[in-house]
Amino acid sequence: MGTVKSSDAKSSDAESQKSGASMATGAEPHPRIDEISGLTDTYFNKTRAIVGKFGDTQVTYAVFMRRPVISAPRLALDWLHAVAAARNASFEIDLRFDEGRWVGAGEPLLYITGSFHDLVDLETLYLQKLGAACVAAYNAAAMCVDLPNVSFMAFDARHCTGPDMAEMMAYAASVGSGRAHRKVGAIGFVGNATDATAHYFGQERGLGTMPHALIGYAGSTVRAAEMFQETHPDEPLTVLVDYFGREVTDSLEVCRRFPELVRAGRLSLRLDTPGGRYIEGIDPSQSYAVLERHAPDAIRGYRTEAELRHLIGGGVSAAALWHLRERLDEGGFEGAKIVASSGFGPEKCKVMAAADVPIDAIGTGSFLPGDWQETYATSDIVEYGGTKRVKVGREFLLRR
Repeated sequence: MGTVKSSDAKSSDAESQKSGASMATGAEPHPRIDEISGLTDTYFNKTRAIVGKFGDTQVTYAVFMRRPVISAPRLALDWLHAVAAARNASFEIDLRFDEGRWVGAGEPLLYITGSFHDLVDLETLYLQKLGAACVAAYNAAAMCVDLPNVSFMAFDARHCTGPDMAEMMAYAASVGSGRAHRKVGAIGFVGNATDATAHYFGQERGLGTMPHALIGYAGSTVRAAEMFQETHPDEPLTVLVDYFGREVTDSLEVCRRFPELVRAGRLSLRLDTPGGRYIEGIDPSQSYAVLERHAPDAIRGYRTEAELRHLIGGGVSAAALWHLRERLDEGGFEGAKIVASSGFGPEKCKVMAAADVPIDAIGTGSFLPGDWQETYATSDIVEYGGTKRVKVGREFLLRR
């Protein structure tokens, strides 16, 4: 099996265990060896046949991205090592930026050295496992750094294209979260929505209580909360409160129904109001007023149109969150927690931090890359048989 050497090895064993175990030795790689030729680019298959006919040589690939990212290479490395073992080959991997490290645009994340015949058809597949994960990790880290006292939950699974992407995004969120924890002591991502990838966050099971469908089934927000509590009595209760457009009224009714959970800090109200309307009790002018009371600096400086929407617009805005917090406290339910969801990506989290919003947790899938072109990782050969050689314009990739 290929070996790994790292010039920036600073990850601890505990951090590696928290974000998920690597592929076990002897585990079948995915994609499997017999699937590679059908899933890789055809010109790589043809090149492999040519190298097999005219003679093999040792090559070194440089792998890089065109934008700043956070290094999240583990899924790609695990797969490369599994393929090397299956092919009875040896790949030397020079990891220049350890997991969780910031990587500048154009900087090689890693170099891969080995048989040209064994490596040439793998490029398509290891790049698929690398680029999107690095960008998602970057986004997750930015969000956690901006809101270090907020717990994040990765609710991205429904936005993914399948199990492979869901695993990649859960892994990426754990890497970005780990970086934010090391840098600023952020709470970061504490779990995600599915059991299959909960291990990346040190959990055995996914997190979550109820979808809007349960509220509709129950016929009332309070009844849905009662059903959940009767079925899962040992779990903390998080209740969606926007289904009927009575965010404040239903929040207060739920708190009155479960005062013991409020006192114990085990009741949360989740706000997921769509952007097409304001939450119960505020409008644009009242949104300005509530922020004037709690975060005046957030609205007194220059703000872009997008930032203003996050501050005083419809949906789950900063003003909406402060308004709900006011009403809960006035009702004597200071122990009730607030969970926010709906479009919480890096930009929205930065604005929420400026408004010092009173939220305890955020459920988000918006750390997923928004511009897929930014996720494109590239791999170029920079050495053939020990001789440095790369196409004109890519000399910056040569190993120094």
